[in-house]
Amino acid sequence: MVGVLSNRVDRLDLAAGDHIYSWRTAYLYAHHGIYIGDAMVIHFTRATGHEIGTGTFLDMFLFSSSPATEEGPPCEKCGHLIKQQGVIMSCLDCFLDGGNPYLFDYAVSPAFFLAKARGGTCTLAASDPADIVIHRAQHLLNSGFGTYSLFKNNCEDFAIYCKTGLLVETAFSVGRSGQLASLTAAFSAVASSPLRFLTTSAGGLVVVTSGMYCVGRYVSDIGVRRDVVKVPVERLVEHWPPRDVAVAPPPQESHQECQGNDVAPQECHGDGDGGCVSESLS
Repeated sequence: MVGVLSNRVDRLDLAAGDHIYSWRTAYLYAHHGIYIGDAMVIHFTRATGHEIGTGTFLDMFLFSSSPATEEGPPCEKCGHLIKQQGVIMSCLDCFLDGGNPYLFDYAVSPAFFLAKARGGTCTLAASDPADIVIHRAQHLLNSGFGTYSLFKNNCEDFAIYCKTGLLVETAFSVGRSGQLASLTAAFSAVASSPLRFLTTSAGGLVVVTSGMYCVGRYVSDIGVRRDVVKVPVERLVEHWPPRDVAVAPPPQESHQECQGNDVAPQECHGDGDGGCVSESLS
């Protein structure tokens, strides 16, 4: 188990199947992936410079990492893997982008989880064996991981799925990301303004707000949620929202000539209810 104060790990101590991450932009957020050995990482990204896809200035400094950069020569080790977005594989150096590797911790105790006040570093959920984790990551490298979404399907969601095989069933809920769960919990704690009336002191308000934050983080963790289901990676495509299917226009009403054996020819007109009204042509 990684220490409470820091999840930083030495590169030499990384093992295939580890869920690793690297902090970005003044430790505002982290980019996550699965280490598969031989200094290679499989991770999920929107594209360099478009990690969150807001279409705003935020895209200028919130980014993941991709070997297919627009400036400078491609990486000698993974530059041939030209794939700018989706599930990609890159070398450890490109993934870290000048940062340090940190190890995401699994099957932690509730006390340890709450002690790690920063989300996106650990979970109460247990990890599957390393060979299964690597199989999922490599399978998704070829088949994809659906549409990238900062709030429901991001790089941390990808890594957690590879480690646990768990997906969120409810469409209205956020994904498995601990970073987003922390942000949501913090917002909920601050937005719960009626709670300030439970205490008259600044210290009491801090205690109440901190308690709300901890509860929000805990109930949102993938290890205790009840809206998750374990899905084999081979069936993952069945759980993505279906694409819009073009519906063929209804057939136009047509006139049909009806021939009887010994009766005059008749013309059939639609009666508006799907039936046919015969009208003699003679």
